[in-house]
Amino acid sequence: MKADLRDAGVRSLGMAGPPRATDRASVRRTNLGLVLRLLRDAGARSRTRIAAETGLPKATITSLVTELVELGLVREGEAERDGSVGRPSRTVELDGRAICGIGVEINVDYVALAALDLRGEVTVERRTALDARGADPGPVLDATAHLIEETVAALRDRGVRTVAVTAAAPGVIERDSGVVSYAPNIGWRDVDVATGLRDRLGLSAPPLRVENDAKLGAVAEYLVASAADIHDLIYVTGETGVGGGIISDGQLLRGSAGFAGEIGHMPLDPAGHPCACGRRGCWETMVGLAALLRRAARDDDPVLDPTVDLEHRLAELRRRADAADPATLAAFDEVAEGLGVGLALLADVLNPRAIVLGGYFAYFADLLTDRVREVLHARVIAPDAGGCALLPSTLGFTAPARGGAYLALDSVYGDPSGASV
Repeated sequence: MKADLRDAGVRSLGMAGPPRATDRASVRRTNLGLVLRLLRDAGARSRTRIAAETGLPKATITSLVTELVELGLVREGEAERDGSVGRPSRTVELDGRAICGIGVEINVDYVALAALDLRGEVTVERRTALDARGADPGPVLDATAHLIEETVAALRDRGVRTVAVTAAAPGVIERDSGVVSYAPNIGWRDVDVATGLRDRLGLSAPPLRVENDAKLGAVAEYLVASAADIHDLIYVTGETGVGGGIISDGQLLRGSAGFAGEIGHMPLDPAGHPCACGRRGCWETMVGLAALLRRAARDDDPVLDPTVDLEHRLAELRRRADAADPATLAAFDEVAEGLGVGLALLADVLNPRAIVLGGYFAYFADLLTDRVREVLHARVIAPDAGGCALLPSTLGFTAPARGGAYLALDSVYGDPSGASV
């Protein structure tokens, strides 16, 4: 059945799989989630078509759809003719506008939030400039909790319930506990982000979990790329640090201890610049945002000021590049060269169908991708870079927060019966 469902568009990222069917009630929850995921991934369908694609009896599908309508998760759609004769039947499509999931990203330079409804449509998107580099975790968690509280309250006033929150953070995350064990770019060690946010939000807050920012970015990008039948990709963040999220055959690759994707600390230039991790010449010292700014700006340049919103600073770099400022253009050339070298290594090892460039790499894609692609094709051992496409993100800096919101909604797909509004 799994192959049939893949053909229908159903995706499983291995983040929080469906409940195990151990009794009649759990079988029904599993089947409700199966129908809901099919409608999410493959679009509106008639009950007859849903029955054919899931292998469940038509009577069972009719009962499941009735319950999902009562829960406010699906609604009747347009008429669809299943065959050449007979009366057209109405399709069923996702609804879920009265519930949402929230993703919030703690970054070096900002805290960003995205709230998505069950259809994946953005209901709220916000970003606050914040210099988290070396700051005490307390004020950072204060600002993050405040942003969550404001959003939950605003959504509640609109009749929308927040089902869960996922916080994205850089570095190594202990997934079960929500502890950021090591995040060198913000100077955090063993910070219990999950408990800190829960204590600030109070007992009435939605369920909350913590995930690595690049992994969540990969989830969001995969949900876009899979529409083009891409099921193997590497998502590369372009922030102060450089991280990666790896999707292999539609599954998020975690590694044996959950730490897969720490690509920014590949030692590509041992004689190079010192890294926040304590070593020298890590890849992110060559291509991270700090590396670009170091090459393009003097110490007193306002584009280095972390209290200024990141997109304003990037817009100033864009203006300088458009004006053919030599230092700015030279900085982009050096970053593109280093980016191509690192991506070629990843392509040799993982042979992805696509590499998606996120963050500032996507913002400046027109200045980077041609040279990066040249280096990639010159260095990857397989012909034509092993069939790997280089794609700028369409989500940009919002990808980790959106991935967090998608993951927050995962609980609804796991147990739709618990999503009553």
